[in-house]
Amino acid sequence: MTIGGASSTVVVVPRNFRLLEELERGEKGIGDGTVSYGMDDDDADDIFMRSWTATIIGPLNSVHEGRIYQLKLFCDKDYPDKPPTVRFHSRINMPCVNPDTGLVEGKKFHMLANWQREYTMENILTQLKKEMAATHNRKLVQPPEGTFF
Repeated sequence: MTIGGASSTVVVVPRNFRLLEELERGEKGIGDGTVSYGMDDDDADDIFMRSWTATIIGPLNSVHEGRIYQLKLFCDKDYPDKPPTVRFHSRINMPCVNPDTGLVEGKKFHMLANWQREYTMENILTQLKKEMAATHNRKLVQPPEGTFF
C-alpha cells in the first residue's frame, strides 16, 4: 500500500495483521468455493498463526474432478517475506509435489520459486488448482482417493 503524493512512502503491513487479513478472507470463502483455508484447529495455541489447513476441490474435466485434497501450510516467522511451506496431506501425483512427502517443491512450483511479498496463501491454493487443470497434469494417473501422505 502506498500513502502520500510525489514523495510516497511504502507501508509494510506487519506479519500478524497480514495473517489476520488472510484468516478473515479465508473464513468468508474464496471465489467459487472450491478452495478454502483457515487456521489449523489442531494447534489452537498457535498465537503466531503459523499452522494452517486448506482444501482444494479438484477442477472439472480432469482426473482430479470431484476429489477433495487436504493441505497443510506453515507460515514461519519470515512470512510473508518468504513463502510458506505447503504440503499435501491427501496423496496426489503432480510434478511439483514430492511423491514421498507431499511437499510442494519450491523449485518446481513457479509461484513459490518466484515468491513476492504480495502473494497470499489464497494465491498459492488457486494456482495449485490451476496446475491440476493444466494440460500436462489433467490426465496424470492418481493414487487411490482417500489415501494420505
